[in-house]
Amino acid sequence: MMWLVLPVCLAGTAVKAEADRARLADLVIQECGSCHGLTLRGGLGRPLTREALEGFPLETVRDIILDGLPGTPMPPWRPLMSEKEASIIADMLKSGA
Repeated sequence: MMWLVLPVCLAGTAVKAEADRARLADLVIQECGSCHGLTLRGGLGRPLTREALEGFPLETVRDIILDGLPGTPMPPWRPLMSEKEASIIADMLKSGA
């Protein structure tokens, strides 16, 4: 009976991960898009396209999301999201997803 539970748990985890990615993608469009443009090609903030982020390591993008950029309008999101969520967003931006 245990062998039936494991696939169901793993499938539930995959569904939750996909839902988290969709929620975070919506957050990027709604929140980041207000400064970086709805297509993320720039506005008040710099572009967040795959090409624009090419020279930045994933960890740097994650840290900018979490801690903001002092002296710029980029706010810190650390009080509002986890490092894992910021890493998922950074990965989506770096991959152009």
